[in-house]
Amino acid sequence: MSTPTAAKAGPPIKVLVVDDEAAHAEAVADSLARVGYDCTVATSGAEGMAMLARDAFEVVVTDLRMKDSTGLELLAKSKELLPDAEVILVTGHGSVQSAVEAMQQGAFNYLLKPLDLKQLRSVVDSASRTQHLRRANAELNRRLDEKFGFEGVIGNSPQMHDVVTRLQRIAPTDATVLIQGETGTGKELVAQAIHQNSPRKNRPFVALNCAALSENILESELFGHIRGAFTDASADRVGKFEYASGGTLFLDEVGDMPLPTQIKLLRVLESGEITRVGSNEPVKVNVRILSATNRDLEEAIKSGTFREDLYHRLKVLTVRLPRLSERSQDIPLLIEHFIQLHSARHHKKIKSMTTAARRRLMAFNWPGNVRQLKNAIESMVVVDFDEVLDVDDLPPELLTPGEQPEPVGASAGLGELVGRPMAEIEGLFIAETLKSTGGNREEAAEMLGIGERTLYRKIKEYGLN
Repeated sequence: MSTPTAAKAGPPIKVLVVDDEAAHAEAVADSLARVGYDCTVATSGAEGMAMLARDAFEVVVTDLRMKDSTGLELLAKSKELLPDAEVILVTGHGSVQSAVEAMQQGAFNYLLKPLDLKQLRSVVDSASRTQHLRRANAELNRRLDEKFGFEGVIGNSPQMHDVVTRLQRIAPTDATVLIQGETGTGKELVAQAIHQNSPRKNRPFVALNCAALSENILESELFGHIRGAFTDASADRVGKFEYASGGTLFLDEVGDMPLPTQIKLLRVLESGEITRVGSNEPVKVNVRILSATNRDLEEAIKSGTFREDLYHRLKVLTVRLPRLSERSQDIPLLIEHFIQLHSARHHKKIKSMTTAARRRLMAFNWPGNVRQLKNAIESMVVVDFDEVLDVDDLPPELLTPGEQPEPVGASAGLGELVGRPMAEIEGLFIAETLKSTGGNREEAAEMLGIGERTLYRKIKEYGLN
């Protein structure tokens, strides 16, 4: 026997049962509740409509004919108040006409009295599967919005507010966009945010790094090839343009694209057609082009390494991403975001970061921008052993020359701690923490992740100065 849909992971599906025959309504609700549905009963059409206005039901099972209203009226009210709810109509007065009318108005299904409870559960399970799929899609879109939507472009600085405002204007259009910024500023994240907030969001987002491939391989990746086009072409292959059709193609490091490929890309932008390598047959494509570079393309045009006509086709709209050092007030937000991200990824519990470590991160120039900060926080999370990120957890590039911070508790040595009582180890860690803060109890309590009153009590308990 298959597991009922209601028993799947996640909160149970909420079902409203409406029937002016109270005994029948209770029997239907009881039958569904036994297999895991969260059922509510209304014994009149008016009561059912009031409940629709008060609560968010996902499935409605309603009698077609009631003394004060009809199931079709309840169906219409449900579509008005809860457009995603699935409505199942039940009647003892079956007719083709009423069934057709109900389905035309958006009913999920239509059942006849006397009800076969097995059939009822089967139909409600089917409606429930539709709701679980809708929930999954909503959760996926929420996660995409968190990761790639404008919420994922983290920052409260004026510079990032300007970037997000510009993205909000750019995303709904179909224009080509050139994203400029140093390495590690988040150009691909911005490209994904543009796509995720565009009418093409349900179509593919395809990224290709133009600097990582030779001329021949890059053309094959972009335009595809036919069998026999070159030595290793043993079969036809669809390129990124065809694969992304209807969606967005992101060309990263476009400034490093070879000149012959630039000419072919320009032709595609002008004609909307690609030709696979080794073929003479043009293929229509419908793709929005987003590109990014850390190079000065105007200088590249002057030096003859980038075509001016392609440059103007790619930069219909532009977005410039500031260096992290230009928006240093965003660093605390990014630190918290990356701590959460990497502690979850590496299954580590991180309680806090010390003031000293935060100061060091704030003072650093970040030549690698946000990517370097992200990698630094990941490194700190991985090497940490006391659930508090401190200066001793910083990666080498953030340490001053010759600086070798002594880990908290190093005076005892980790090996010497094995086999000693927990109370003794706790006292040792508190003493070392107090020593590292110069006796500052407030900062020590923050580093240890405990309240100051708790710290005072433990200082007294362990006889610490």
